[in-house]
Amino acid sequence: MSDTVQKMPFGYEPPVDELKGTIVYYDSFEHTTERELDLAAYITKERSFRKLVLYPLHEQSLKRMTKEEVSPFYKREDRLHEWKRDRGEENVIVERLEIKRKKYTPIDSALRHLAETYPKPLFLLLTGEMANLFASYSSFEEWIVKIRLLLTEEPDRLHPRLLEYKHRWESVIQK
Repeated sequence: MSDTVQKMPFGYEPPVDELKGTIVYYDSFEHTTERELDLAAYITKERSFRKLVLYPLHEQSLKRMTKEEVSPFYKREDRLHEWKRDRGEENVIVERLEIKRKKYTPIDSALRHLAETYPKPLFLLLTGEMANLFASYSSFEEWIVKIRLLLTEEPDRLHPRLLEYKHRWESVIQK
């Protein structure tokens, strides 16, 4: 051990970490374009977020939520990894909870996992359709006070709960 005493100058304060929280892009990524992924990465940097988490939904989750037929999870996940490699994004994570479970994962379970795993505050990036769907769930009111929503576009018809909690979300692309 060194006997040298290190001193800090009077009034020294450690530098404040400018990065905050996590943006979670919660989607099927079936029809998501590279431009939309680039927008998510841009928002993450512009707003000084620590991480961008891409959360692709399992086929079983989508089947229960939207009745939409989608390509297999691994194909959508591979596309996300390819986009991440092409862009050289280091602060992007492709979340694998749904593939580990291999079945329907309720949004409550997903949000609980995300809140426990990633730095807060937690922002959920959703399409307008997915936001309306999320607002229709009974647990929406429990979660909307803990997270904020960023919508890729504002839907033409807003769910009444989205209208009620308009102060907890914003549209990142203005019409």
